[in-house]
Amino acid sequence: MINNQKSIFITGAASGIGLATARKFAGEGWFVGAFDVNAEGLTALQAELGAAHCLTRTLDVTDRADYAAGLKAFGEKTGGTMDILFNNAGIGRGGPFADQPWEDVMAVVNVNFIGVLNGIHLALPLLKATKNALCFTTSSSSATYGMANIAVYSATKHAVKGLTEALAIEFKAYGIRAADTLPGLIDTAILPPEAKTRAPAEGMFRLIQPTEVADAVWAAYATDKIHWYVPPEIFELDKTATLTPEATRDQMAAMAGFITRGD
Repeated sequence: MINNQKSIFITGAASGIGLATARKFAGEGWFVGAFDVNAEGLTALQAELGAAHCLTRTLDVTDRADYAAGLKAFGEKTGGTMDILFNNAGIGRGGPFADQPWEDVMAVVNVNFIGVLNGIHLALPLLKATKNALCFTTSSSSATYGMANIAVYSATKHAVKGLTEALAIEFKAYGIRAADTLPGLIDTAILPPEAKTRAPAEGMFRLIQPTEVADAVWAAYATDKIHWYVPPEIFELDKTATLTPEATRDQMAAMAGFITRGD
């Protein structure tokens, strides 16, 4: 690392939002720690950014010991500091809850929420050692109101949102900020192809490029704003769902074609 160079630790960095964020911060002169289960993608990223500007390592966020080892390797490069922890790794396995295999349910919970808990809990010493550090996590627009057919995914993102709000209070004692992003439909591999083709050209659920979320991560470092909606119109859904949850439920049910069954 260059003296006084800032650093960011990114999970899910080999593709999508994580990849766009790694490129964004590297381009701004930051040292990037890029972690993912996708070894091939990490190799390509390191070749792109250069070994002097990034550390890449495979990492299973559900494995606490593996996460600790990744943080140790990162801390050795940064002198025991971390300006941003970006817990971004996530998976999406959908379908009606009644039909979902239990293995899929728990895989989503373990990656999307337990992985976040692992990262924040283990990274605290590095964050505490860094002035003005930011703990940043990828939530989702599905954390504004529970979404049918991705119920468990939506629940994990609600959990991330609530955790972020609580830690934004607790971490004031350490001078650490906590924030999250609530993206809508992002053009990444996690979004099913049919959702991409059906995305409207305008409105809050238009198709968004991962670079727009990366820009939000960059902007978040300079403020104490907690929730970053991408696109910003997602905030309107959050307000509506809070003020009129029953009406929101009925509207979403009608849009999705759900009707009351007699059995």
